[in-house]
Amino acid sequence: MRVAIFASGDGTNFETLVQAFNRHEIQHGKVVLLFCDHPNAPVIQRAKRLQIPYETFPLKQFASKAKYEQAILTKLQEYQVDLIALAGYMRVIGPTILNHYSKRIINLHPAYLPEFQGLHAIERAFDDHLQNGRAQTGVTLHYIDEGLDTGPIIRQKHVPIKPDDTLDELETRIHQTEHRLYPQVLNEVICQISKGEKE
Repeated sequence: MRVAIFASGDGTNFETLVQAFNRHEIQHGKVVLLFCDHPNAPVIQRAKRLQIPYETFPLKQFASKAKYEQAILTKLQEYQVDLIALAGYMRVIGPTILNHYSKRIINLHPAYLPEFQGLHAIERAFDDHLQNGRAQTGVTLHYIDEGLDTGPIIRQKHVPIKPDDTLDELETRIHQTEHRLYPQVLNEVICQISKGEKE
């Protein structure tokens, strides 16, 4: 199973997944590509260090989002990508890619969906904690569809918000949960797909 990881920022989940593949915690696959929409994002340095091929080009180079996604799709086909894992990718995937990879794109969202869909989910959960006493948030892995964080849920895990938490402490706890959960779920999905292809 040839996997592409999409990321936009620092890339801690990208590195966690690559290391899980390298340790064979994720079986029957390998990471063959990082795609990043920001040419100067730190995740690219991680890809270089981990010797993962990468492609990067910004949306503003293209006349439309459809043409941008067609260029991405062309790269995915060049690398013969079977499955896409979104790990901090900050753009909504449109139909050009979605139609080609139906039920083959997994997203990680730092909240217990359907709570706090969209951007700044951790900050919004923390604000709700301060204002209303919210005691937990969570992490969700799901397949993507045409909506915003609305696709079929694969796995979720609650993350507590402690009474004396700072935002940084909550973010750290969420990221720790992500780093444990994402490799497990990706391994299960790849094994299911591989088993289905053999049957």
